[in-house]
Amino acid sequence: MDAVYELLKGVSARDLTMEAVAKKANVGKPTLYKWWPSKAALITAMFHERLSRQPEVTKATSAEASLRAKMKRLIHECNGLFGKVVADLIAEGQSDPSVLKALYDNHVRHRRASVVADVKVGIASGEFSEKTDPELMVDAMFAPVYYRLLLRFAPLTETYGNQLIDQALRWVKTSPSSKQKHK
Repeated sequence: MDAVYELLKGVSARDLTMEAVAKKANVGKPTLYKWWPSKAALITAMFHERLSRQPEVTKATSAEASLRAKMKRLIHECNGLFGKVVADLIAEGQSDPSVLKALYDNHVRHRRASVVADVKVGIASGEFSEKTDPELMVDAMFAPVYYRLLLRFAPLTETYGNQLIDQALRWVKTSPSSKQKHK
């Protein structure tokens, strides 16, 4: 895992080779293949172990505050090795769907569920309209981050993340008087 982590700082997942990993780790290629059937499996394992942390439980006072905290964390992570490796794994996944499945199952699914839960809390508390579709709201806020990460046409900044949330919330926020009805 150390060898993969260090090598990916300088090369893409596509350019990483099992030979280079074996050499850096001081092991034979057969040892690598004994534990990981492919380069993609090895990279995914390293990603899960070193870069993909479970969503933090935020001590936010509202659903909106929790969404903003998670957006801030994601953007910070995307601007480091995490973002590079996620982009590499998504690229690799275009020719190997098992990479995308592993990325989703081991990383995205948990984070997404955490954000959907925040939206549902906002709906239940009256902070967001009861007509809000949590899945669509999550897509509207977080998918553009991955779009910018992959295409790199503009920087990923905290300001941008807040703008995404502001835009999504314009459609779902309830007025103070309707919040009173939920209580």
